Amino acid sequence: MNAVDPNAASFTQILFCTDFSENADFAFSFALDAATRRPGSRLHLLHVVPESDAQFWKTYIYEVEDVDAKARHDVDERIETYRARVPAGQAFHVEIRIGKDYQEILDFARAQQIDLIVMGRQGRGALQKALFGNVTEKVVRRADCAVLVVPLSYRKRRTP
Repeated sequence: MNAVDPNAASFTQILFCTDFSENADFAFSFALDAATRRPGSRLHLLHVVPESDAQFWKTYIYEVEDVDAKARHDVDERIETYRARVPAGQAFHVEIRIGKDYQEILDFARAQQIDLIVMGRQGRGALQKALFGNVTEKVVRRADCAVLVVPLSYRKRRTP
């Protein structure tokens, strides 16, 4: 029988990355489960607004009053749906960044010494993946920590 190192899978800094998609919402359950099973852990939620999208809003929707306030309100509303699921006493930190999505995720993970990144996997076709890349794939390949990738199809498999 092999001895198991009790610290080998120990992690207390958990990063959940969201684009507010259905798949990300499903993956949040895994991040929350990982955090609540580890007393003293901290769950971080990171949402990255791609820089190109941010420029789109600034450039093309300038005629809409308070577009920044409206966008921030919508993001805050979505974050509150996650916050409502976090049990009292669980450390929970929210961060919103603008930039290149996978790079912001990796930079945040390194700066915060994240032990586990939890992300949903989008069901993209091969052509779309080849043309636009895949944030999850780039994070998995470059992260210095464990990464849990949760496909939405898993929910369908689990549900009778």
